Parts: sequence; C-alpha cells; structure tokens
Amino acid sequence: MRKLIALALIWLAQAALADSGPIRMTFVGDIMLDETPGHYIKQGKDPFKSFAALLDSSDVTIGNLECMVGTAGKKEDKPYTFMANPRVIPVLKKHFSALSLANNHSADFGITAFTQMLDRFDQAGLRYFGGGRNITAAHEPILFDVKGKRIAVLGYNEFFPRSFEALDDRAGIAWSDDDYVVYDIQRARQRYQADYVIVFPHWGIEHEKLASSRQVALAHLMIDSGADAVIGGHPHVTQNIETYKGKPIFYSLGNFVFNGFEDDDSNTGWVVQLTLEGDAPIQSEVFVAKLDRQGIPQRSPH
Repeated sequence: MRKLIALALIWLAQAALADSGPIRMTFVGDIMLDETPGHYIKQGKDPFKSFAALLDSSDVTIGNLECMVGTAGKKEDKPYTFMANPRVIPVLKKHFSALSLANNHSADFGITAFTQMLDRFDQAGLRYFGGGRNITAAHEPILFDVKGKRIAVLGYNEFFPRSFEALDDRAGIAWSDDDYVVYDIQRARQRYQADYVIVFPHWGIEHEKLASSRQVALAHLMIDSGADAVIGGHPHVTQNIETYKGKPIFYSLGNFVFNGFEDDDSNTGWVVQLTLEGDAPIQSEVFVAKLDRQGIPQRSPH
C-alpha cells in the first residue's frame, strides 16, 4: 500500500510539473489552399508534412487562412480570388489549434459563402478567430487554457476590401480600427482574465521588407494596451523584427503555403515558436520555410 501511495505521489508531482512547464506556441504565415496546393491535397498529400513534427508538438499552433473554403459563391471584383475545397478542413484541423480569418481573401466569394464556411468549420470543430457571424463575434478573442495559464489571441485585417468587415447584422472579419483594438486587448485581460494576449494582424504593404510607419505605430499601440506579442502577415515577404518594451514584434512571417511567386523573398517564410513561462520574457525561435514550385513549404536547415 505504501508503495502504491508513493507511486501515486510521484505521478501527481510529475503531472503538476508538466502542467506548470513552458508553453510553446507556433505561428505560421499565409496559408492559401486553392490552385496548386489544393491539387496537392486532392492527391492525398499533406502540404504541412515538412513542419508536422514542429506544429504537432506545440501546445498551440496558429496560422492565417488566406482563402475561402467552400464550393460556391459569387466571385468578388478583385484581382485575385481564392476558394479551397472543403477537403482541406481535416488537414488543417490535424495541424492547427485555430486559424485567423482576418485577411483580404476570407470573403472572396461573398458574405453568404463566408457564412457557409463558418458553418463547415463549426461542424468540423475547426476553431477560428478574427471573423464571425457579426462584429461582436469577429472581435472575440480565441482562448486557450494551457498548463494553468489562459492565452487570448486576437486577429485583425486592415487591407482592403473593407466590404469584408463584419457589422452588427452581417458576418465578416475584424477590422483593425484603433479604438476596437485597444478595447479588445483590454477586454481580453479584464473580462477573460488572460495571462497572455497575443495579436495576429494582417497588415502592411505587399513585397516591402520593412514595416510601414502605420504597422509600427499600431504594433506599439497594441503592446501599450496590454498585448504580450504581435505577430503579423500579409506582405508575402518576411519583415523586420522588433522588441518594444521587452515584447516581441514580428511584422510579417511571409508566406507559408502559397503558389504563384517567382522571387526568393516571396518563397521564404518564417515559422515562429514562442515560449511562454511564468513572468519571464517571452522567448522566440525562428524556423525558415522555403516554398517549392508548388507553393509547399520545405524546412530549411538555416
């Protein structure tokens, strides 16, 4: 009996230690699963295979879904529109804790199709943020309770068309108006009692390697309002990294799964893993993804 009690105490101690250990969050950039990447999945292949071990071993994994998922809709009048087949949903669910919908392609085939996409995600149990059935839902943080800590992640877009924005009576995405951003971050702290708040914005100027003055000002506002880290995307290239008031800012992770680019900068993305532990400063590690001709990321040794 004493031996059993001793073993039980050891097991409880180990469980407590595991529950209080470091939290690893992994973020990737733009994921576009139409066109060549979509055909890749149709063939039964996994576009995330090269990074699967890293993604699947993380406590939380976040990406930006840069396309609609569906089968029908009215194409928007814009240069590029992307719609992935619903067969991509199980692949996404396998590797990602949640996906941001706050970008300029989530409603490429209209708000009705966007709402149908939300229905599909809800039915499949694929979590998402930065978009919803109305403006309140779109601005809700997604919450993760991990190892005794609560993490809130917020997503915003500020690249046109603004017609994708959620309203009181319309589904859509979260727009990054400064007042909303400040309110949402503070609400995540106060109402949801988040220990960490991380913001995942879709912003900046395409193919620019340095963050714009607007990105810098907004990132600083986010941290001044209570965010612990800011990790951005949209420009299709990686951008500069900054530490502001001890908090990390990655202005753009670049592409992760995306075909159609010829230059090396657009075919190089970053996968960022944050380590959150107690009151210690957030640590980060960058892994390089090199996209092949099909737009599929391959893990680079450098």
